[in-house]
Amino acid sequence: MAAVPAMLLAADLSWWQLAVSRVRGEFQSWVTARKADGWEVATGPLASGGWPYAATITVPNLTLRHRGPDLPGTIRWASASVVLAVPLFHPTEMSIDLEGPQHVQLGASEDMIVTSESIALQIDFIAHETLPLTLRARGVRLEPAAGTWHATVGLLSADAYFALLPVLQQPAATASLSAEAIGLPATFHWPLGQAISSLALEAKLMGPSPVARQGVRSWAETWRDEGGSLEISNLAAGWGPLGVSGGATLALDDQLQPMGSGNAKLVGFADALDKLAAGGVLTRSAATAAKAVLSLLAGSGDGDDPPTVDVPLTLQYRTLSMRQVPLVRLPELDWPSR
Repeated sequence: MAAVPAMLLAADLSWWQLAVSRVRGEFQSWVTARKADGWEVATGPLASGGWPYAATITVPNLTLRHRGPDLPGTIRWASASVVLAVPLFHPTEMSIDLEGPQHVQLGASEDMIVTSESIALQIDFIAHETLPLTLRARGVRLEPAAGTWHATVGLLSADAYFALLPVLQQPAATASLSAEAIGLPATFHWPLGQAISSLALEAKLMGPSPVARQGVRSWAETWRDEGGSLEISNLAAGWGPLGVSGGATLALDDQLQPMGSGNAKLVGFADALDKLAAGGVLTRSAATAAKAVLSLLAGSGDGDDPPTVDVPLTLQYRTLSMRQVPLVRLPELDWPSR
């Protein structure tokens, strides 16, 4: 009887050592694969820990850099510390905690710094038909190294599933995202206000996935020609006086510009249109026409609640329209060759 606890501790320690070895092996395989793809990878000395509940590997000063012609300029990511953890009671899942400042730089753009209370990713060791990826973050702050502006997100949650084997009529990827307490940079003028109270999105991507080393424009043409589409089953946001929810299906036209149709339920549209016109997003005439149409379609609110309205939306030739009333013309989407 007295030997049983010692045997259990010894078994747990052996299992922990095996799990640590596995996590180290997975990380080294990942580093080897990234180097084969042209990435420069640098880290500090790895440290093991987590016993008796988990097998953890701490990777200090992890830096990734790519300068090859297959990407649009230099890409650099540096993390103060990355902690890889596998629970001993659930060894098929691995969590990735990003600790300290995260530096991201794309091409000649300014070095961006991401800080947070917590950022955690979770992946599954076992490869099924789809690869699941989960992101949870709290207290996120994004700002350039010069500190000229910053944006914040109170809570961020995202779940995505990527198809490992292409199947006809099955989505190549599905994703859901929710965010709360979004603070936009104060250095820019936002007609609907600097704060977005909430944002939620559920979508799936149909069509072929990009092929390794395939040009971006070439993939976009293939995706369009093979019936690719982005199906947004739910989009909900609260921004200033405007509350919007709805869905849409988007694709690419013969000029590789977004086109599609959808439906939106609007709350507080009158104040929102006035603010958009005052901010120069819409012309006065477009805002007046939209308010007239929406007012005719709107149902009366309950008590002091503002009226709500369901409207169809179309996007064609870079123009977003509501019941054939043009609202705004979007800038041209310029697809890079690489």
